Amino acid sequence: MKSILLINPWIYDFAAYDFWIKPIGLLYIASILRNNGYDVQLLDCLNSAHPDLISDTHISIPRKRYAGHGKFPKETVPRPYPLKDILRNYSRYGISPRIFMNELEYRRKPDLIFITSMMTYWYPGVHEAIRLVKKVMPDVPVVLGGNYVTLCRDHASSLGADVTVSGEGERQLLPLLKALLGDNLSDLPDSDHLDSYPYPAFDLLSLKDQVPILTSRGCPYRCSYCASHLIFDSFRRRDPIRVAEEIFFWITSFGTKHFSFYDDALLVNPEELAIPMLMEIIKRQLPCQFHCPNGLHLNEITAHMSRLMFQAGFKTIRFGFETSNEILQLKTGSKVTNEQLREAVTHLTHAGYQPRDIGVYVLCGLPGQTAEDVRESIEYVKFCGARPIIAEYSPIPGTSLWDTSVKASPYDLVREPLFHNNSLLPCQSEKLTFSMYQELKLMTRSV
Repeated sequence: MKSILLINPWIYDFAAYDFWIKPIGLLYIASILRNNGYDVQLLDCLNSAHPDLISDTHISIPRKRYAGHGKFPKETVPRPYPLKDILRNYSRYGISPRIFMNELEYRRKPDLIFITSMMTYWYPGVHEAIRLVKKVMPDVPVVLGGNYVTLCRDHASSLGADVTVSGEGERQLLPLLKALLGDNLSDLPDSDHLDSYPYPAFDLLSLKDQVPILTSRGCPYRCSYCASHLIFDSFRRRDPIRVAEEIFFWITSFGTKHFSFYDDALLVNPEELAIPMLMEIIKRQLPCQFHCPNGLHLNEITAHMSRLMFQAGFKTIRFGFETSNEILQLKTGSKVTNEQLREAVTHLTHAGYQPRDIGVYVLCGLPGQTAEDVRESIEYVKFCGARPIIAEYSPIPGTSLWDTSVKASPYDLVREPLFHNNSLLPCQSEKLTFSMYQELKLMTRSV
């Protein structure tokens, strides 16, 4: 039986928080590979429950919160050269390289290695994983995929992987395994029908107190700052009853109580998915809570939807509002109006949510945006009776705001993905400086 090692790399950043992050793409691939007779292993560099972490006294190991979210283990490391003038602590989040190397030595030598990637500016963790793998197993082919590769293909090709794959990895498995291992796969899902996919291999995770659920891929909107349409070439949805069945499966299999949705359009056209899914969850009286760190669409929030969400156990709810500036609303995608925010908050509070429960994202740092724009948006969210949460803008290659961001930014966004980091406020200007941004953050903390 041939073996394939899947690696979820470290995060290198000024700050990182585990908002229910799991390598769900890798775990879908793991299940497909298993169904085709491969031995599959997972090396998760973000595994906060690794038993050897306790022996690394130089790594800070925080406790997770009740719902499975919280801080990552971390160790302060030197800043990469392009960030040398940013006088802030830079950290590696996850297990230590020592643990990583021990895992490589302990595990069965694989025939092939897949490494995923997330944010473009997290590539140092990807680079380090490739470097160490090549040091221990120089003859094993390494395939690199994920969001960073899709958005920065040329840059990703320089990190040392043997093959780079953009787009959805499941669609690349057949040609990859044929080219690299000479294998033909007989059991492949239909990528146009998400319910043909096997459940993700969550059994490979150390912690299963919470797991993510995907009801769709892609998004029908084309917001100027978002890369969803670049990562997924179409908007596809699952059957709502089968989503509820999967949730029930994880509850009964692992006793999982918390589920996170990372869909880009969970509530869009709610009669197709969200409403029947919520009604099925309520009907089954599933003993769990749901968390939505991605911004839900406010224009779909009605009195009926609000009641269903509350009754089904939607605990962490976040909404994409972005700005109260009506001109900026038009420029960024026209997906919500000020009146829709006010109406949605009214429906949600009548359903039982408290103002502190209703998190509303306000974008900060758009090219040309002023501190006053952000301040007014924060005040408007408060006026409506919700909790404003600043979402720092990160320029993403290929989006419609990219060229404008490149011109507005003091950083070299084109050549160096590290400068995409939202922590830097990459498109800051005299009208919105970093110190102004810090003052705006204080406004949200006073809620």
